[in-house]
Amino acid sequence: MALTGKKVLVTGGAGFVGSHLAERLIALNPASLTIVDNFFLGRMENLENIVNDIQVVRMDASDLSAMRQIVRAEKIDVVFDLAVIPLPTSLEYPAWTVQTNVAIATTFCELARFGDIDTLIHCSSSEAYGTAQVVPMTEEHPLAAITPYAASKAAADQVVLSYCRTFGIDATIVRPFNQFGPRQNDRAYAGIIPIVINRVTQGLPVEIFGDGKQTRDYIFVRDTTDFIVKAYSETATRGQVINVGSGREITINELVQKLLAVMHANDHPVIHTHPRPGDVRQHCAGIEKARQMLGVNPPGVTHENLNETVEWYLKAKSA
Repeated sequence: MALTGKKVLVTGGAGFVGSHLAERLIALNPASLTIVDNFFLGRMENLENIVNDIQVVRMDASDLSAMRQIVRAEKIDVVFDLAVIPLPTSLEYPAWTVQTNVAIATTFCELARFGDIDTLIHCSSSEAYGTAQVVPMTEEHPLAAITPYAASKAAADQVVLSYCRTFGIDATIVRPFNQFGPRQNDRAYAGIIPIVINRVTQGLPVEIFGDGKQTRDYIFVRDTTDFIVKAYSETATRGQVINVGSGREITINELVQKLLAVMHANDHPVIHTHPRPGDVRQHCAGIEKARQMLGVNPPGVTHENLNETVEWYLKAKSA
């Protein structure tokens, strides 16, 4: 299936991954592209390269009535659902996080059920798996959420799958592991890479939660958008969950050292603090399904994509 000529909506489209996806979609010549974002973490500047080619609606994607009005008014064909309340927020506001994340998924399942949209591509999270019980973590890995955020993503996925089975909606779930790249949020609820860059540039010690031996599977943001677009194009993914990762794990200690090397700050002080509540110990994606169905094989963390990420942040700080 091609996106050329389709009317497309991206929730969370002013955020980190969402804005990169929006740029990718514009290059595919859709009939229209609408961004829905409540700007909890999203930024208009993330869309500055395509702002003249899109419509941006400041709205909560969990509001079924409002979303129905938008998709009907714009005659939306395809929804890429990336809107989310992030993990760190769930440690402070767990009920709101769970209620909102589940409501977002349910909203677009309802719109698909009533025929207001043709296809839903819903973005999950590897956090739904909890800590790895087996490695690599395939799509059949048990869902053993640790945090309220993780539980909300696991629950949202079950909602989407239930609508596929019960009502036959046309939907695919993509389940990303850890993302990195330009535009990742570096303010409240930031990820480790922008945090490290900020602390180095400010002359502050880098802080690592726990012993730093916990592992993650990192994937560069443009590789993620490649996964997502191909998941839409390949109709065999409908009703399926597809892991989005590199199939490679790296410890937080190793990641920080690679990042410090790229920044020419190998001797920068690094300290270890108390473990973060709900921190999973090991993550490594099983991506054989994605390789077979989508023909992808992303490289994970490389010097080149770390360098591009650092350069983007340094340029943004000097602007």
